[in-house]
Amino acid sequence: MRSMVRTRNPLFAGPDLAGRRVLVVGFGTSGRAALRLLTARGAVVTVNDRRSETELGPAADEARAAGATLVCDGHPAELARDFDLLVVSPGVGDNELLSAARMAGVPVWGEVELAARHCVGRIIAITGSNGKSTTTAMIGAILRSSGIRGGTGGNLAIPFSDLLAEDGPDAVHALELSSFQLETLASLRPTVALVLNLSPDHLDRYASLDDYAQAKARLLALQDPGDDAVLNADDKASDQFRKSVRGRLATFSTRGPVERGAWLEHGRLTLDIGSGVEPLLAAAELPLPGEHNTANALAAGLATRLIGCPIESISGALRSFPGLAHRLERVAEIRGVTFYNDSKGTNPDSTLRALAAFPVGCVQLILGGREKGADWGELLATIERRQVPRVLLVGAATPLLARLLTGRVPFVECQTVAAAAREGFAGAKRGQIVLLSPGCASYDQYQNFEERGEDFRGTVAAIAGENADA
Repeated sequence: MRSMVRTRNPLFAGPDLAGRRVLVVGFGTSGRAALRLLTARGAVVTVNDRRSETELGPAADEARAAGATLVCDGHPAELARDFDLLVVSPGVGDNELLSAARMAGVPVWGEVELAARHCVGRIIAITGSNGKSTTTAMIGAILRSSGIRGGTGGNLAIPFSDLLAEDGPDAVHALELSSFQLETLASLRPTVALVLNLSPDHLDRYASLDDYAQAKARLLALQDPGDDAVLNADDKASDQFRKSVRGRLATFSTRGPVERGAWLEHGRLTLDIGSGVEPLLAAAELPLPGEHNTANALAAGLATRLIGCPIESISGALRSFPGLAHRLERVAEIRGVTFYNDSKGTNPDSTLRALAAFPVGCVQLILGGREKGADWGELLATIERRQVPRVLLVGAATPLLARLLTGRVPFVECQTVAAAAREGFAGAKRGQIVLLSPGCASYDQYQNFEERGEDFRGTVAAIAGENADA
């Protein structure tokens, strides 16, 4: 794992970057946002990417238009000596350039760290293995419903640097933060920090689950004693985070009351942050299916109550929350078969949660993609226990999953998501569900999980057209 940033170079104790030579390493979404912030603050920027200028396409034009120099086709270590600061994108793994910079004493920040040093508003920061995006979006909806200015993003859609357009002393920003982003944080101080859960993920990048957990725990270590830390009381794996809590602990549970926090009891979401019990709404009023989404709503309601949002705004925003694309998204019903798109389900635990949202014996499950070193045991046992009629395998993980499923559950090797959607529909009975919840990353066949989800949606639309008169 990348070494944590724990000290600051005196040159960068404040946000002034005017005239400083800065290298942006990795020029995806966060790198482009970093460039915009850096140039606005007067930095002299060079952009470095492993791709060629041709592969960067319009992004290369954007860099040149901003006055940045381009260094492409790799991350040469000798670049480190030419800069006062490196800003690295979360998708860039450790390499010789970053190592050389640290050896030379050159600060290495992430884009979130860069933005944090310029932010004057408060922050609600959300991490965890699953549910981050939905919970972050719920929190953002509640904040806006409460009339609080600020932005919603981070690892979700809009980089933190771009949210600063909505910044101010009265602003509250809702930030989803991945473990990769947390690795390079030193200055961000969340007023409320949520760690939603912990399950094996990204073990193709981290040496162990403990190493991955340490990156998540980093969020709690950034807080002060007057801040609030929110943990999942139902998730045993999250118990280890309690030792990292520096703020005031609050918890959430779908299984019953907690001492300080939010819980589900007799079908109702309830809060108590120290000033008495406050009912929120009935779980049946939440528009999103599944116990995991009830947990997400509890976490979002708790975080926003801790920041001062009125109960009425919290319950109203949760009742009307539409959900996010590619997260257990109902796509269509065709001839009695319903299609759900959960392309964001990129690890086995997220697929477990998706399966639990539907009745036993009715899900034709599309599984596979780029495998990340996860333990498949619990998911496979659940697939058997929930009597999944068939598993439709796609992508690079097909040989592994076929071997694990042989003799346990019927499966079909479909290779592509489009083929799997068609196979699922052809083999489904009326009342059954075709669920894309791959349990794997998308990078073997797609640029990202959104592209995979759009492929699924497009195939379902084609199936609907073919069956319009049926």
